[in-house]
Formats: sequence, C-alpha cells, structure tokens
Amino acid sequence: MNELKQLLQDGADQMGLLLSDQQSDQLLDYLMLIFKWNKTYNLSAIRDLESGVKKHLLDSLSILPYIGNEPLLDVGAGAGLPGIVLAIVRPELSVSVLDSVGKKCRFMQFAKTQLKLDNLTVVNQRVEDFQAMKCFTQITSRAFAEVDKTLKLTQHLLCDNGRYLLMKGDHFSQEAIKGVRMISHQINVPYVSEDRFLLEIQMG
Repeated sequence: MNELKQLLQDGADQMGLLLSDQQSDQLLDYLMLIFKWNKTYNLSAIRDLESGVKKHLLDSLSILPYIGNEPLLDVGAGAGLPGIVLAIVRPELSVSVLDSVGKKCRFMQFAKTQLKLDNLTVVNQRVEDFQAMKCFTQITSRAFAEVDKTLKLTQHLLCDNGRYLLMKGDHFSQEAIKGVRMISHQINVPYVSEDRFLLEIQMG
C-alpha cells in the first residue's frame, strides 16, 4: 500500500497537485473498493492496482486545475470516475454523479457512505430523464458519448453560462460540431502513454 501511495503522490506532484495524506488514503480506499466490487459487478477492465492508480486516479485528477467552484455533474459516471475522485480532493465542491445502471449507482452510493463524502450525490437515472432541482455550471464526462450526443442529452441540465469539461482521447477532433467553440487542452497524465485531452465548451 505504501508503494501505491508513493506512486499516487509522485504522479500528482508531477501534475503540480499536492495531495494530503488523508486525501491519498481516501483515494486508495476508493480504488480498493472498486477492485473489491469488480469481482461481482465488473466496474472496470483494469485488473491490477498499480494500473488503477495510473489510469483511474491520476487520469481523473488530471482535470482538477480546470474545475471551478460551482456545482458539478459527472454524466455516465460508471464507478465514479472522475466525479468521486473530484469529490474526495475537493470536499467543498458539490458533486453529482449520474449513471443509468443500477449496480454502478449502488457501488457509488456504497463508496459515498464508506468514504463519508457529504458533498456527493448519486443519481440513478437516464440523463435525458433527469430533472435536477438546480442547473449545473459544470458538466463533465469521461467515457459517456460523442460530443454532439453529450450536448443534446444534457443541455437541459446546464446553466446558461455553464461549461462542459469532457475527457477525451486523441480522436476528439472528429467530434467537432459546427457553431460550437471547443477549446482543447492536452493533458499530461504521468505513467499513461495514451494521449489525453480535455475539451472545454463554454455555453451561453
């Protein structure tokens, strides 16, 4: 466990992020929960903890510098990536994680309870059916859908001045939409060779 913690903290340090011991421990506890539930629920294709630190935790942490202070929605959150990771390291941030698959939401609810994440709300609904009490200023997703589909399905949930922060691989350029201004940020994730990008789309 100490080696995993060192790997996590070194990776965060390379991205200019400082994790407290408590945050690191919570993140690793969360990763352990994913692996424990994975045996039954198949939450992740990643099967070893070291890869989990790199491709789940550090990958999710990589967008932290772009996250504001306003309520955030993670669409198609799956096991809670990046939403639960962001909720752990930003306890003052209101984070909602949404997925239509019941078993994934049961896992996220369990993780919320185990990790005492008071700032996390788990929503088990199809995104197009979800009617939120308040709009979200930030909407993120990691592996949900193409850009145009994401915008169509979630536009009723975004505040007028809101923005999208969509995590993508290097194929994102094929998803350009006429009339929609996308700013692409290349993200360097330590120990991950695949290209990573964050698409920032300001609406309104």
